[in-house]
Amino acid sequence: MKMRHYIQFEVSGTDQETTEIVIASLSAFGFNGFEEKEHLLLATGQEGEVEVEEAAIWLEEHQISFTYTQIAEQNWNALWESNFSPVVVDDFAGVRAHFHPPNTEVLYDLLITPKMSFGTGHHATTRQMISMMRDLPVHGARVFDFGTGTGVLAILAAKMGASEVEAIDNDEWSINNAAENFATNDCGHIFLHLANNLEGIAPAEIVLANINKHIILHFLPEIKKLVKPGGCLLLSGLLQDDEPDIEAGFAGSDFSKIKVSELSGWIAMLFSRNDA
Repeated sequence: MKMRHYIQFEVSGTDQETTEIVIASLSAFGFNGFEEKEHLLLATGQEGEVEVEEAAIWLEEHQISFTYTQIAEQNWNALWESNFSPVVVDDFAGVRAHFHPPNTEVLYDLLITPKMSFGTGHHATTRQMISMMRDLPVHGARVFDFGTGTGVLAILAAKMGASEVEAIDNDEWSINNAAENFATNDCGHIFLHLANNLEGIAPAEIVLANINKHIILHFLPEIKKLVKPGGCLLLSGLLQDDEPDIEAGFAGSDFSKIKVSELSGWIAMLFSRNDA
């Protein structure tokens, strides 16, 4: 596979409110990987798919301090291993790397090697998706994971006893990474494929989409059709300010909002589709 490069912006000196605004804006410029630290934000995206100059101009106009560098993909594993710590979501699920010992204190122990895909469980959106999946009727259900990334949510669904799991992503590197993670977790039966639309996807009892507001709203008419009557739709990759726009997308539909969770300015939203 041809070596790919990534652009990483390091944004410093921001408070939580400003950080949320920066994340939303850089998402619009094509960045899709974010790591929040104390007064520091790392935003990463694939070179050629991010609008570097536009992002830099926006940050300068808003007087936000930043630097940016190019990262080669072969450097990612060393960088990740030096910073990666296990993630534990209550006693429900743990996400760890191969160099961590198995977690015997959780129901589901997930083994992830993210490489340059994003979705290790560290981000608030992924943590909330994992937490809210605990109460979903996954066992025996068909589950569709839209924008699977590392495949962590699909793996969790499979381990929870889903009868069938289908996962897609529009990034080839994510697909290859997810396939490796499925195999590592003995979840090779998950149907995984590269796609940039929802054509040919069969309806499911549970649909998962941890992406961002713009993609969710763009595909929302198709997403709603993929949820079987009586089924559930779990969304994240959303900021608190995104909630009214998402709710508006369901106005007048046969969906009901069941629950909204919030963590570090990010939300996850659970909807159910009324029985036919």
